[in-house]
Amino acid sequence: MALLLLFAIFIILLFLGVSVASSMLMASIVSLMMAGMPITVLAERMLSAVNSFTLLAVPFFVFAGVIMNRAGLTTRLVHVARCFVGHFHGGTAQVNVVASIFFSGISGSASADAAAMGSMIIPTMKKEGYDAGFAAGITAASATIGPIIPPSIVMVIYGSLTNLSIGALFVAGLIPGLLIGFALMIVVSIISRRRHYPRSERVPWRARFPVIVSALPALLAPVIILGGIFSGATTATEAGVIACVYGLVIGLFVYRDLKLSDLGPLLAETVEVTAVPVYILAAASVFGFALTINGFGFIVGDALQGITTSETALLLIVVALLIVVGLFIEGTAALLIFVPVFMPLVPIYGLDELQFALIVIVTILIGTVTPPVGLQLYIASAIARVSINKVTVWPFVGVMLLVVLLMVFVPSVVTLLPRLIYG
Repeated sequence: MALLLLFAIFIILLFLGVSVASSMLMASIVSLMMAGMPITVLAERMLSAVNSFTLLAVPFFVFAGVIMNRAGLTTRLVHVARCFVGHFHGGTAQVNVVASIFFSGISGSASADAAAMGSMIIPTMKKEGYDAGFAAGITAASATIGPIIPPSIVMVIYGSLTNLSIGALFVAGLIPGLLIGFALMIVVSIISRRRHYPRSERVPWRARFPVIVSALPALLAPVIILGGIFSGATTATEAGVIACVYGLVIGLFVYRDLKLSDLGPLLAETVEVTAVPVYILAAASVFGFALTINGFGFIVGDALQGITTSETALLLIVVALLIVVGLFIEGTAALLIFVPVFMPLVPIYGLDELQFALIVIVTILIGTVTPPVGLQLYIASAIARVSINKVTVWPFVGVMLLVVLLMVFVPSVVTLLPRLIYG
């Protein structure tokens, strides 16, 4: 009864327009009070959820992304992408995807990617004759590559929840992230051929060289950030600090697009962007605690074990559940609610922890581009000034799901690189 009331209050508040985090928090307060627990438990759970050295990586990577976007690194990455794929069918849309792959090695945030790339590329696509809904759709979809190719804020949160190596998670995301980028480029090419979208003239190799040289500091950023993590020289948090310092040096002294007077607004933007996932993290921790004391994990675990004993079937069920959940719940909240529920099943079914982690992470990220609550979808549609109902998103969602299925049936897509690097 208490569990039903918890979900009922949560769902009612969502339909009334209350944010996901606030809905979880208020539903949890009622549930804890009914269980006779002191309200101080709520504050303790919220504080312990965010009081983590590992999670310090989140604001640092957000700040690094903000700095590098303002310092001109993003612009130069787009120019490099245009040199190599601008002549493909749907050239500017292809640039959108490739630039997102480049930027993913810096920010680790889908929202940062959607905002940065969207503000630069969507207006250009519209001027070139691309449908606004298509421009918003490919921007939202390609933004999900950001948290899959390392560094990744989502993976930092997942690692803090499960004590799984963040470095191993980062390595595991490389191949799936590149596969999603390649799949999105194929869809862009097919749609662009049908709709006769424009493409640029091929840039001669001689003309590409100065563009690459100009962008070299930007292209080296992911190498410096990830090199420290993969070599074991730095933790993810320390790598975030290095990324911030590197971005400041490049912006102030190399490209000189950044001024000391910009630091105040950039810090304010970082606090604003970081506050959202941290608030969700704290609220979801309380909600997860309320679910735990009401036995939600045992109910789901017993139900799934009663349905199947096959590890592949279990993974497919988890994917289906998370796709449905992603339609209504923000990605970070879904991660924090369901990962503790599903994790006990991993050893029972003999699943590889990294395979399971990447399947969960990518599936949840797909939910960030599906209506009605997809965050990246809202960001891109707002920039494109088009209703989310008119955004072309389902073809991209379809190929992303194919990559998820590939991870389910071919675990080595996820585990190959971690085994080569970490043994």
